[in-house]
Amino acid sequence: MSDWKFGRLSEVRLLGVRSELVAVVRLALLISPIDFAVIEGLRTHKRQKELVAAGASWTLDSRHLTGHAVDLAPYVGGSIRWDWPLYYQLAAAMKSAAAELKTPVNWGGHWKVRDGPHFELDRKAFP
Repeated sequence: MSDWKFGRLSEVRLLGVRSELVAVVRLALLISPIDFAVIEGLRTHKRQKELVAAGASWTLDSRHLTGHAVDLAPYVGGSIRWDWPLYYQLAAAMKSAAAELKTPVNWGGHWKVRDGPHFELDRKAFP
């Protein structure tokens, strides 16, 4: 188990996210070999439209709108990092936590258009 703890901003970004996903994220932080931060949780429709317009998202039907998704990022040496090898470590911690809690989670890193920071509750289990 790690000694990682979420900062105030990560905690605020978890507000409105489904409790099942929050539990997975919290457990993942405890078992992860790397520290990470919550960079986005629940989104407003306005924010989603801005992301689509900027090309940072491709849908107006995001799971972020209902609290079924979070974006996480490795936090190394006091900075958010975007290198893919770190996302694989983060995803492994999330998958392990999800399995332990019996809460199916999908990772955007497996999508055709990869989205490394994105984790969402499985649509079949959490419509």
